[in-house]
Amino acid sequence: MGHRRHLIALAAGALLAAALAPAASATARGATPPGGAPTTTTEAPTSTTGPVPTPVEVQLLALNDFHGNLEEATLAIDPATGSSSSPGSVPAGGAAHLASTVRALEEGVEHSLVVSAGDLIGASPLLSALFHDEPTIEAMNLIGLDLNAVGNHEFDEGADELLRMQEGGCHPADGCLDGDEFAGADFELLAANVLDTATGEPFFAPYAVREFGAARVAFIGMTLEGTPSIVSPSGVAGLEFRDEADTVNALIPELEATEDVDAVVVLLHEGGVQTGEGPQGVNDCTDLTGPVVDIVDRLSDEVDLVLSGHTHQAYDCVLGDKVVTSASSFGRVLTDIGLTIDTVAGEVTAISTENLVVTRELGPDGAVQQLITKYQLIAEPLANRVIGSTIGEILREANAAGESPLGDVIADAQLAATTSPELGGALVAFMNPGGIRADLNAPETGEAEVTYGESFTVQPFGNSLVTLTLTGEQVDQLLEQQFCNTGTEDSPETRRVLQVSAGFTYTWDQSAPCGGKVGPATTLIGGAPVDPAAAYRATVNSFLADGGDNFRVLREGTDRLGGALDTDALEAYFEASSPVAPGPADRITVSSATPPATTTLATTPPTTLATSPPTTATAAPAG
Repeated sequence: MGHRRHLIALAAGALLAAALAPAASATARGATPPGGAPTTTTEAPTSTTGPVPTPVEVQLLALNDFHGNLEEATLAIDPATGSSSSPGSVPAGGAAHLASTVRALEEGVEHSLVVSAGDLIGASPLLSALFHDEPTIEAMNLIGLDLNAVGNHEFDEGADELLRMQEGGCHPADGCLDGDEFAGADFELLAANVLDTATGEPFFAPYAVREFGAARVAFIGMTLEGTPSIVSPSGVAGLEFRDEADTVNALIPELEATEDVDAVVVLLHEGGVQTGEGPQGVNDCTDLTGPVVDIVDRLSDEVDLVLSGHTHQAYDCVLGDKVVTSASSFGRVLTDIGLTIDTVAGEVTAISTENLVVTRELGPDGAVQQLITKYQLIAEPLANRVIGSTIGEILREANAAGESPLGDVIADAQLAATTSPELGGALVAFMNPGGIRADLNAPETGEAEVTYGESFTVQPFGNSLVTLTLTGEQVDQLLEQQFCNTGTEDSPETRRVLQVSAGFTYTWDQSAPCGGKVGPATTLIGGAPVDPAAAYRATVNSFLADGGDNFRVLREGTDRLGGALDTDALEAYFEASSPVAPGPADRITVSSATPPATTTLATTPPTTLATSPPTTATAAPAG
């Protein structure tokens, strides 16, 4: 395995229709696909003496952060921005469409492999979560996934449950809810930097070697070293998580000495974010920041390619001499990679990459759609399970200050789920209004039951709770970022007034300029003014925790602890507090008030399966 300094091929963004044209096949990666930008490939110099190289072309199809998003209803992405809610967003994703995309891209390709960079499961929507993510494993078996590097969310239900995902068998408490024995994953889970503390051995295989003709390629799979800080302690009990770059570099001598590989690919569940003023589309790489930058900088020169994840971002980068990509999240984007391998020299001579939007143009794959339909039918009675009751209707429509009765209830539920020290020690919870997708029990007037399906319709994105530390100054920044949220001008259409839990109050001024709308002296926690220099534990969902809805300051939150799904927190609150009354909507006040901000989205009628929320997805980084 030689020293490589020659890897580079970048392709500009294109929708799937362009990518599927014959000229864009894996064996013609220098061609210009119709409707797409040219793929440029930088090749290594070829020696004029010695054996003539016998190149092997290998196609890799990569995804990350699927999070059990089997159904297509709410999924979308804008190829130009990577956003799910900008004007250029197009419907994208859904497991049946992902399967069709993979089939089309693999057609006629001799050597192809489908890989994932983690968080395949965990923090999943209802259809997968109800069955402990067995439907997602089965769908990926049908799609033809070959390898998955475990991510932090694979550990949400603990190490034993993750082993069951690989090996199969019915759930120890709930059994096989679909009536069939669960066979487990046909694909291999990799976890090079996760060790069993009892044995000192890797929890799963650290790498896999695949042969493509005469070429041998090693795939090293890892999650982020910081997994224990963002997963419940019970989920990672008995496991040690080691430094990502150190783990890879320690494996390189073994791969050279015993495996005789021609290429090394790292499947890394850690990532970055595009920043700065330049374009940030799915195939851009504008000022990439984040942990992946340092990790890649420290990797051995023998690593050719890093397929990353975790941040739910799409990017296509070259960092130093290494190609680094990420495919957004939820199966909305698939990275199409071409490796050209010189088997005589034992090295990669070219890499081409392109992030493709998984559109709906090919139609759903029949086998995967049949699997989804099967689980939808089984889920119906489970979704109708009663979890509590309300006193009349609880609405999400905001008042003049931007606060809603349902927003209060959800924030209170999230605070209740994270107040105890072992679960986060939170003092306040913030909820984004765009994540509240339906009313509860409208237009009921008396006590009315609430089903799990109805509560899930209110929060259909499967976000998990994250408790983090903010300074008082950062709390003030957070409140200011609610206004002028998408630019330098404030308007009812661009405000994103966060819903707040009981005990947190403040006043904002309608007429004040951007950056000065909230009077710090009015901001109270438990009746006491917020001290700019003090530290406060706050709970948000994973979408907000990663800066969703332009709440950038939340990315700076420290000492993060992952918690329950938002739906589970709401269910626990209803079980403990029913009948639940509408929130008072008096925690936020506004001066110089004008008509209320428009934060209410088109109401989705509750369904037994919660499969038809609005088509604009607001879920984003789930970590």
